[in-house]
Amino acid sequence: MPGKKLSVVVTRRLPEPVETRMKELFDVTLRESDEAMTREALAAAMQGADVLVPTITDQIDAALLAQAGERLKLIANYGAGVDNIDVATARQRGILVSNTPGVLTDDTADMTLALMLSVVRRIPEGMRIAQGESWEGWSPTANLGARLGGRRLGILGMGRIGQAVAQRARAFGMQIHYHNRKRLRPEVENPLEATYWESLDQMVARMDVVSVNCPHTPSTFHLLNARRLKLMKPNAVIVNTSRGEVIDENALTRALRAGELGGAGLDVFERGHAINPRLKALPNVILLPHMGSATIEGRIEMGEKVLINVKTFADGHRPPDLVVPGLM
Repeated sequence: MPGKKLSVVVTRRLPEPVETRMKELFDVTLRESDEAMTREALAAAMQGADVLVPTITDQIDAALLAQAGERLKLIANYGAGVDNIDVATARQRGILVSNTPGVLTDDTADMTLALMLSVVRRIPEGMRIAQGESWEGWSPTANLGARLGGRRLGILGMGRIGQAVAQRARAFGMQIHYHNRKRLRPEVENPLEATYWESLDQMVARMDVVSVNCPHTPSTFHLLNARRLKLMKPNAVIVNTSRGEVIDENALTRALRAGELGGAGLDVFERGHAINPRLKALPNVILLPHMGSATIEGRIEMGEKVLINVKTFADGHRPPDLVVPGLM
């Protein structure tokens, strides 16, 4: 659509520099509030816009895509994951889908290590004691956690983020292990001193910490199910900064309540923001509101990716971060 100022609808508030640049480049409709759009509002937006800029909280399924107007030709997702969009149906209807890969790697890896340290060193428990009225001072046997150094870290999903987690964990002296759809090339695996496990069962049974860094797909749904959780060491820790659906949350809750696991650090949950209330009551569980990528730098870089994808499309070219269903 060269020469035409595209009609763009953004579904959530974005950082100010991103919104300002959108106003300069496109005929854009921005949100006044940061509340998620209703399904009806999403349908209306898709009926009148050339481009929709949704976020991971917007479920763009086949039924919603069926209501899209003929003008809608691009869904430029503000997020690296696209499991909120029925990409195959979109492509069948002639609608391209783009995302924002690569810019959140370091932020998410940093948060993964922060959760590991927080659980293993019992930081939230210590904060509650220090902020309360019952602390009577230092004791040689009080609030004992464990070292990360020397522990085995099993990374489930060794993509960009998994590799960044491995690099950071090595700096803490951890032993790196991983399970992936495919083994890494030697030039990637060797510098990480990483051990590949073809069998996920065998890997999780031997790890001290398991970090979930794979995407949510039909093949990864409940990959860590009740059976696999029972294979883990009773003092093992699980950290998830990827997608909540990869873990059977009810089975994880039961294992933690029964003392069959040492703890968990979770930034994502199986049912979005509807966290299992029994998880909230456990002292060895740290729960965060999907903060893994929440840095101002990361959010602006995500917006810049969206801008480039939409502007490239407006100039009549293929968006650089085009999502192809067969390659997801």
